[in-house]
Amino acid sequence: MSSIAWPKKTRELESNHFDSTVWNDYKFRDDDVIVATYGKAGTTWTQQIVGQILFNGDESVDLGEMSPWLDLRVPPKDVKLGMMEAQTHRRFLKTHLPVDALVFSPKAKYLYIGRDGRDVVWSLYNHHINANDAWYAALNDTPGLVGPKIERTSDDVVTYFRKWLDGDGYPFWSFWDNLRSWWTIRDLPNVKLVHFNNLKRDLGGEMRAIAQYLGAPIDETNWPRVVEHCTFDYMKSHAAKSAPLGGSLWEGGAETFINKGVNGRWRDMLPAEDSRNYEARALKELGPECAHWLATGELP
Repeated sequence: MSSIAWPKKTRELESNHFDSTVWNDYKFRDDDVIVATYGKAGTTWTQQIVGQILFNGDESVDLGEMSPWLDLRVPPKDVKLGMMEAQTHRRFLKTHLPVDALVFSPKAKYLYIGRDGRDVVWSLYNHHINANDAWYAALNDTPGLVGPKIERTSDDVVTYFRKWLDGDGYPFWSFWDNLRSWWTIRDLPNVKLVHFNNLKRDLGGEMRAIAQYLGAPIDETNWPRVVEHCTFDYMKSHAAKSAPLGGSLWEGGAETFINKGVNGRWRDMLPAEDSRNYEARALKELGPECAHWLATGELP
């Protein structure tokens, strides 16, 4: 392990969403679990999976309280750091940063979740279009804002997709940069790639693989209950325990945040030329192996 070239932090990312400086002061424990994604790729789903595995199907696990987005700019980093330091159980949290903007621990376990960018945008659009005044106030009107505010959108979803693709993640953050950084370190012993497609195809099997990777024991008598608690139907009916702040930042509440849980909604809406443009961009930005994994979940 000592001969491994571990990733090093080389930059800070600060915006209306990000404060990557929080990682500079985070005190890792050897069994920490970090769920990493670009966003809207199955982040909350994977947090639910990790929480249910670690707590053996406990229905009281509240992701919003227990598993924060550490590099989100709000609440202030001192609040989040204090909350994480006070936890005595095995901790699990999430990040949306590329690897070179966070402090990487050789002892922590990292799960990186991928999803086709077209599916990501359809979910991201729902996230953005349904954000309420409290969401905008938290991101735009609190101390420490860096860069421009995030604005409301009146675009239809296809126009939104085109702006996102042309602006590499606009109005959020870079999609390709995030993916490339995690793909590059996929062979490290404490990094595991997970794909939304595979979770949909074989939830129980993928969860077993995640539990094994985390070194978490499986209670076979209770395992069906653990898996059931990670289904979309269960999470939708218990959405307040999954959504940040119980879903209070979105119109319609937590049930809006836990939206459809499906892929392919873009197929009947996105013109073929736009889809081809996306695929060509993915190939150019990521190379054939990563682009194929992103689209299918199949590793070379």
